[in-house]
Amino acid sequence: MVRRTLLIATRNAGKLRELADLLAVTPFDLVSLVDVGIDDEVEETGETFEQNAALKAETYSRLSGLPTLADDSGLEVDALEGEPGVRSARYAGPNASDDDRIAFLIGKLDNVPEDTWSARFRCVVAVAWLDRPTELYPGACEGMIVRQARGDSGFGYDPVFYVPMLGKTMAELTSEEKNRISHRSVAARKASEALGDRS
Repeated sequence: MVRRTLLIATRNAGKLRELADLLAVTPFDLVSLVDVGIDDEVEETGETFEQNAALKAETYSRLSGLPTLADDSGLEVDALEGEPGVRSARYAGPNASDDDRIAFLIGKLDNVPEDTWSARFRCVVAVAWLDRPTELYPGACEGMIVRQARGDSGFGYDPVFYVPMLGKTMAELTSEEKNRISHRSVAARKASEALGDRS
């Protein structure tokens, strides 16, 4: 059986590791944007995770000539009416660090009772094909925002996203624990099952 190549449309090392682990069982050789020499940035102009994931997957598929998997994900905080949502990475400004974004988020919640800080991570994985319509796979993980960052694994808002069923923040989870319950793993597992049928 000839293995095909699937482009993973990210330069984020943490995200690439997670997706590579989750997609390891598929009949595809995985390559990144760095591997194929694509430096173009896709502006995330969509208003939903679905739109942004599809936009990235389809654009990088056209640029590379390869079937392409992209995702868009973010944090939704109920007390902030779903913010930061699709703006999660840009919430505290274009050049903000993870620490800056966390500080900005906690600042927005400062006068809101902490027992209302329910939240979820959402992710949509899009797979763009050269010969068929783009496919979308959603995933979510429910939790709470906590004021004090905990843990040194993960990235983004992971240190302040508490997962009640495990009694830890996302940044305190082992990779195995995270791959069982994270929003990205839920979406990627759905994509992985579908990709397994593409052999």
